[in-house]
Amino acid sequence: MTFAEKMKGLAKTAQKNLVLPEGCEERTLQAARKIADQKLAKSVTLLGVKSEVEAKAKELNVDLTGINVINPVESDLRKEYGHEYYELRKHKGMSEEEAYEKIVDPLKWGAMMVRMREADAMVAGAENTTGKVLVACFTIIKTKPGIKSASSCFVMATDKTDLGADGSFIFGDCATIPNPTAEQLAEIAEVSAQSCRTFLKAEPNVALLSYSTKGSAKGELVEKVQKATELVQAKCPELNVDGEMQLDAAIIPEVGSKKAPGSKVAGKANTLIFPDLQAGNIGYKLVQRLAGAEAYGPILQGFAHPVSDLSRGCSVEDIVVTCSLTLAQAAEETN
Repeated sequence: MTFAEKMKGLAKTAQKNLVLPEGCEERTLQAARKIADQKLAKSVTLLGVKSEVEAKAKELNVDLTGINVINPVESDLRKEYGHEYYELRKHKGMSEEEAYEKIVDPLKWGAMMVRMREADAMVAGAENTTGKVLVACFTIIKTKPGIKSASSCFVMATDKTDLGADGSFIFGDCATIPNPTAEQLAEIAEVSAQSCRTFLKAEPNVALLSYSTKGSAKGELVEKVQKATELVQAKCPELNVDGEMQLDAAIIPEVGSKKAPGSKVAGKANTLIFPDLQAGNIGYKLVQRLAGAEAYGPILQGFAHPVSDLSRGCSVEDIVVTCSLTLAQAAEETN
């Protein structure tokens, strides 16, 4: 069973409520129909002017039966949502009238639906930039208690079944924080461990990667990873996490036993934390292109409730799979 099939199975079992803010975007409309037909969500809500959504659906021959369409401008919840948005932004000088006007933006409305638990998960980005999606999420959904910075991960599925979690790995952070501090790296490790549990259904073995293993090299970059390791070990003493560690020491047992003897993680890591965005982005693309691995992501992590950002070049099936894994994250909130 592929990773995509597993995520669809989890979503179908969970039966959570999904909101898609880009209601007139054609791939999103087509994906909404597939999600509804495959019963991957309890409900699917599209945001937009109802007549415009219906016209676009008719043009695409998409049946909207069983799919909710909400126009924020006309919604009975506009005053309630506007007031909540005002409470969140008044410290920035926003007036209640301004909040009432701005909350009808579909991204903000979708995020507010998730915040107010009218929806369990939001997926957007087929036509909006990552920046716009993230701003809506940071200002309205916010991050989990104890987490200051949201980040991202990729699920990398390889045919090397003797490595990682039956050949699969969590790679973080490959898309969000360019040059994380030691504190941010520690948070990335913490939330990536949860992503390992959610998506790989495996107990995480987390390795913070470097060009050094256990002091084999010195320098500012190494020290940052060492500090991050100490921070996450102190905050999450029950977590199998270790560093700093070279990639081969992290995932190859015979190398790990030589370079990091006594480590509970060395040689069996399934969750790899890269020291910065350049390394993470290069790393996942190398594995994807040279090893032929399947790459799923970026998956946002660290938010108080599940939200995912799409590539603007995504396919309909990409949206369906992303919605499925986001709904799978939502299922974890009630477990």
